[in-house]
Amino acid sequence: MQINNSFEVPLPPADAWKVLMDIPRIAPCMPGAELTGVAGENTYNGKVSVRLGPVALTFAGQVTFSDIDEINHKARVKAQGKDAKGRGGAHANVDFHLEPSPLGSRVLVKTDLTLSGAVAQYGRASGMIQDVAQQLIGQFADRLKEQLASSRTEAKSTVEKTQPQKQKAISGFSLFFIALASAFRRLFGRKHDPA
Repeated sequence: MQINNSFEVPLPPADAWKVLMDIPRIAPCMPGAELTGVAGENTYNGKVSVRLGPVALTFAGQVTFSDIDEINHKARVKAQGKDAKGRGGAHANVDFHLEPSPLGSRVLVKTDLTLSGAVAQYGRASGMIQDVAQQLIGQFADRLKEQLASSRTEAKSTVEKTQPQKQKAISGFSLFFIALASAFRRLFGRKHDPA
């Protein structure tokens, strides 16, 4: 089964590539995914929980990044996993690459997915799997954007804390309102003073 998806990352391709290849950093952005260990260079163990209609599935398996092309920002991911309840398995080859876009980078993802066992019965309607995949990719992209925005805010905050604080100039309006408030306090304060 072929599934094609794409999403945007608000960074230029070179920076987006570094983020996307930092697996421990981006794994929490994928809905239902959990990184459980590192099996070797570019190989990770993990679990993915997904719902296909009324059926909840949890796959435990391994993901390996291969054919990594740093210059052209392309890679292939081989993933395989088995359902925790023994209902079958999934095997996928995922090719992705980045290209410039007005928002920063567009990530194009082509997945060749094979389901086996009872799991294959749940996935007979490829339209449903395409819809689920699109939802997951959309949620991943949103979480990744939130993470990047949070990182930028933290970095900006750190820079601001390390820089000496400039004294803010007092504006004419501020002085006017301070003087006005003082005048009101004096005026109303006198009226309430015992004679």
